[in-house]
Amino acid sequence: MILDESSRDVASGDRAGGDVASGDRAGGDVVSGDRAGGDIASGDRAGGDIAKIRMVVIGGPTASGKTEAAIRLADQAGGEIVSADSVQVYRHLDIGSAKPTEEQRRLVLHHMIDVVDPNDPMTAARYADMAHAAIADIQARGKTVIVAGGSGLYLRALIRGLLSAPQARPKLRRELRATEARQGPGTLHRMLEQVDPRSAARLHPADLIRIVRAIEVWKTTGRTMSDLQAEHAFADAPYETRILCLDPGKEALEERLIRRVDEMIDAGLVDEVEQLLAAGWSNGLKPLQSPGYRQALEVLAGRMTLDEARGAIVTAHRRYARRQRVWFRSEPGVHWYQGPDDLPYENLAAWIQSGETA
Repeated sequence: MILDESSRDVASGDRAGGDVASGDRAGGDVVSGDRAGGDIASGDRAGGDIAKIRMVVIGGPTASGKTEAAIRLADQAGGEIVSADSVQVYRHLDIGSAKPTEEQRRLVLHHMIDVVDPNDPMTAARYADMAHAAIADIQARGKTVIVAGGSGLYLRALIRGLLSAPQARPKLRRELRATEARQGPGTLHRMLEQVDPRSAARLHPADLIRIVRAIEVWKTTGRTMSDLQAEHAFADAPYETRILCLDPGKEALEERLIRRVDEMIDAGLVDEVEQLLAAGWSNGLKPLQSPGYRQALEVLAGRMTLDEARGAIVTAHRRYARRQRVWFRSEPGVHWYQGPDDLPYENLAAWIQSGETA
């Protein structure tokens, strides 16, 4: 399955503003799935003898223990951590994004945290560019690379790469959606069947985000999305990766979510948002629409009590975790573990450092 960054898919698990990673840009679609020559997630390459940077990717739903696992592996493998979180990239948003603590950041150097201001748009493409530079710097200093985070779209952009695609056309999108509303459900899907049957076959008729994007690409370029994706599938992946995901199970994760939200509230989440507004940041900024921050704004506006906000934040994080599970379950070659204690740290470190099988 290939997800187009311009489609703004909230199912990716990216949090800020529905999906801060999915901002429109001048071309670039996120590619997933197998490529020629094997599954990227497994570390296989599409031929060739050029050595690539090996790295372990730790994903999974929010509050599943990714930071702890990444720190333990970095300590074992002599590595540094590259964050893949669509809210932690923003400065000043610390409590609500559950950034690693100062102590954790002293133990292991973290990258891609606090890299832009809250009003500075971050896209998957921009994230990938910045993360590539960070990874090159880590490797140049003789350290190993561990990527950790739950923003699936960021991870795809980093490890799968981006294909060239046209920039979003808001006017065309509005026209297409108006056609669907006027002529009834399924209209655009039937239109897509006529011009790009392969894309239509893999998309549900109600998936307007991707259907509109596929039609938009065809109308803009005269080429189908499926053709563009097929061509890009032959491109080689930039890294050899092992993708691990943590999922402690529904009940255990619920307990962790409640505990995390309680910790956020007690640590001063509402005060953090109040300070952001006092500093002049707009309450309409995308990162402030993410779970936790959105509810804190409601408290400050007098539309929620703190207890109501607490419950609403837990619900928002529960829904977010569900989307993340769906996202990562759809990824090929993912190895699942219940929690940080279950990872084979020594084997993973050996694989990164000397090429031994993990």
